[in-house]
Amino acid sequence: MKIEDVKRNAFAMPLTSPAFPPGPYRFINREYLIITYRTDPAALARVVPEPLKVAAPHVKYEFIRMPDSSGFGDYTESGQVIPITFEGKAGGYVHSMFLDDEAPIAGGREIWGFPKKLANVSFKCEIDTLVGTLDYGRIRIATGTMGYKYKPLDTAALAKAMVEPGFLLKIIPHVDCSPRICELVRYYLEDVTVKGAWTGPANIELNHHALAPLTDLPVLEVLSAAHFVADLTLGLGEVVHDYLK
Repeated sequence: MKIEDVKRNAFAMPLTSPAFPPGPYRFINREYLIITYRTDPAALARVVPEPLKVAAPHVKYEFIRMPDSSGFGDYTESGQVIPITFEGKAGGYVHSMFLDDEAPIAGGREIWGFPKKLANVSFKCEIDTLVGTLDYGRIRIATGTMGYKYKPLDTAALAKAMVEPGFLLKIIPHVDCSPRICELVRYYLEDVTVKGAWTGPANIELNHHALAPLTDLPVLEVLSAAHFVADLTLGLGEVVHDYLK
């Protein structure tokens, strides 16, 4: 293979069989359970990188079911998002993500810098209760529950909130393990259609684990919950801060 061929074909790894196709990526019937809880402000200050600023001592714990994802297939995800501001505008900093599919793990980390790790996630309805679980190996580290469709939510207001920017810390190491890329990346959800949204009584339980430290942002009080289904496109990102310059 000639040098020109390498340069022309290089998109992702492996060179001759990338783990995912180029984006953007469309998601159909993406189903969310988001439980918002109050946590320790000092704990947030330890994990949210400047120039982002913590908006409130809150964490959004998410379970997301993705049955139809272009390029990525069928998978389920779970993790923590922290409400922040950047240059005075509201957004969310993605702190942790766990999922069960190689393609979105590789693509999410390589393209945007999503903090994805391999785990086992389940999100389904058990009789009258939505139940989300996250297992790291065989150890249960998160359980979220919510009453099924107790009360409708305003879909227009929810769609407006979904198009606020998300932020990621993208880190790619050099061959000597020093950081070769260390960037703050901003991305948006696009072409969002919320098909239905509900709320209800909810709870979230997090358990300690050395390699999946969800409890570093402890649950002090459950504030709200939302269950909704949407179609959307995950847009490609932009670098808004380079930590190495």
